[in-house]
Amino acid sequence: MIYEENKEIIKKYIDAYNSFDIESMIDLLYKDVVFRNFSNGEMNAETVGIQEFRELAEKSAKIFSSRCQTVTDIGIADEKTEVQIEYEAILAVDLPNGLKVGETIQLKGKSVFGILEGKISLIEDYS
Repeated sequence: MIYEENKEIIKKYIDAYNSFDIESMIDLLYKDVVFRNFSNGEMNAETVGIQEFRELAEKSAKIFSSRCQTVTDIGIADEKTEVQIEYEAILAVDLPNGLKVGETIQLKGKSVFGILEGKISLIEDYS
């Protein structure tokens, strides 16, 4: 039962993320939420608490004209929900790494979610 509830919370979060609905994302978060982003095995972003998360989400939203996370698999690992993701986004700005406006980014990865008291308390993105 808890697994199904967690899946529904995560689905709502991903739907809000895909539609740039930051307020709906925030509504699903535990007050002391921890977010970490890992790329190529290294952590490149971390926030603690809703305000830091909001600031990063608002900044990130401006980078993309569209974005879509698609869940390809979901399961439980160490009391956390692990979601396999395919990600595609179109850039709205030029990036320092040489990618340009209008280019498409495609990644595969996973997101690990912790749920506490019916809210998302942990998000770790790996790509």
